[in-house]
Order: sequence, then C-alpha cells, then structure tokens
Amino acid sequence: MKIILFSRAQIAHTPEEIRQLIGTIGAFGFDYAVNEEFAPLAEELTGIRIPPEKIYGQCTGKQPANSVMVCYGGDGTLLEGVRRLGGREIPVVGINSGHLGFLTIAPRDGFRRIFEAIRAGELKTEPRTMIEVSGLGRRNRPALAVNEVSVERQGPGMISVDTYVDGLLVATVHGDGIIVSTPTGSTAYSLSAGGPVVAPRCACLIIAPVAPHNLTMRPVVVPDGSTITLTIHARQADVNVTLDNVTRRIREGSTLTVRRSSRRFFLAVPHNISFYDTLRNKMMWGVDIRS
Repeated sequence: MKIILFSRAQIAHTPEEIRQLIGTIGAFGFDYAVNEEFAPLAEELTGIRIPPEKIYGQCTGKQPANSVMVCYGGDGTLLEGVRRLGGREIPVVGINSGHLGFLTIAPRDGFRRIFEAIRAGELKTEPRTMIEVSGLGRRNRPALAVNEVSVERQGPGMISVDTYVDGLLVATVHGDGIIVSTPTGSTAYSLSAGGPVVAPRCACLIIAPVAPHNLTMRPVVVPDGSTITLTIHARQADVNVTLDNVTRRIREGSTLTVRRSSRRFFLAVPHNISFYDTLRNKMMWGVDIRS
C-alpha cells in the first residue's frame, strides 16, 4: 500500500500537523511519496528527512495498483493533486485544512481514522466525471478538468462565444464569458454564475453564461454524452481559458471542443455523510438566521 501525499507549500500548516500526518503514515507501515513543493517545507518544519526517491514532480508517474492519493489542503489543492495523477484512476482522499471544502471533507484531526480505513480496504469512493478540452494548441492533446472549463474576458471589452451542442447552435453568448461544468463542479464557479446545484452522479454537463449582456440568458443542462463547441470572438479584450485552477491565454477566433472524458477520478467520501448533508452543512441551508 502506498500513500501519494500532495499539499501546497503556501498553506499555513503547523509543524505539529505535518509531523502527525507523516508520522501516522509511518506508523501504519505505508510506503509514501511527497510532491516536490511540499517535501522541503515538511523537512524544514519537522526535521523529518524525505529521501529523494520518495519525491515526485509535476506528474506522479506510474504507481502501484493499491496506491491512494491524500491531498491536504482545500478543494483547490485536491484539484491540483488530481491533475498530477495524469488520468490514473487512483482513489483520492481530501483532508480539509481550508474553508468551504466540498471535495476535501475529511477533517484535519481525522488522520488515523482515514488511514485505518485505507489499511482495512474500507475506503468508500465514488467515481466522478471529468471533462476533456481540445483546441488549446498543446500538440492537439486534450486537457483534463475535474470541475469546469471557463472562457473569460480580460480587460474592458465584452466577448462573444458561439455555443453549440452536438452541432446545434444554442446561442451566441455576449458578456464576460461562459463555463462548462461537471456535476462535481456545480458547487464551484458555475454556482457563483447562477448555475444549478447538481448531484455528483447525474449524467450531465452544465453550460453557464458569465455576466451575460442579454439578461434572459440562463444556464443549460445537457446530457454528458454531448459534444460542446465554443468559438470565441473578442474585438477589444484578451481571452483566458481556465481549466479548474490553471489559466492560459487563447487567441481570438479559437474554437474549443468540450466533452466528457473516458477517464474518471475516484473521490473518497465519508461513511454516513451524503452529498445533501454536505450541502446543508457547507451552505447552511435551513438555518434560520433571523434569531
């Protein structure tokens, strides 16, 4: 059994937290690997030496079949950790040291319970849809995203996005941009743009305009077997494309193709806590704020 540990160096970890995390991994006898940004911070704060052969870079590379990735941080940390798996279907556990945390829902004081479940083979996971985006000019290789791909203006000018589903024109969206989201990403950027909350197991994708010029524009939910095509027009604005938390510039007139990926990621979920429990707890649904 191998633990692939991922965290960001800029997260305000305490020495005791890191010492407890690494110490618990060792106490259970797991092999482990640590990402190259986090390893020197862990050594500095705890004095625990991490051998070079246990440090990985921008990709985890090939790992044993019984590996588990443990991401320690917020949802953004987990998204970056999944990206480093490179599409490998390795279970991912999120330990929340952030704030809201829809994906990283395991508490930071629950290290031992998590590793007990891993050792006993009782880690409960559920498959989550990923999307792939073509047309970014990176050797024609599609890029993967867990939450969403967004096209957004940079600067004062409005942009227009011709939006097609399976070759049929949905609309030309005039405004700040557009988001194509997975069900997992429905509680992320898409939600702040007015998109619906979608249960993770729904077989759909969400198309949500960002600050549309036409106020009657609304998000659209389409089957996840659809092919979504976005053609970008921008006369007076630069345009960025963001996949989860990675942003790159794109040229005016570019066309992106978005579809469900054949690859999935497997998110660890706690026993006896449903998606709806998480919604109520994180978003305070049903809380009477009048008193």
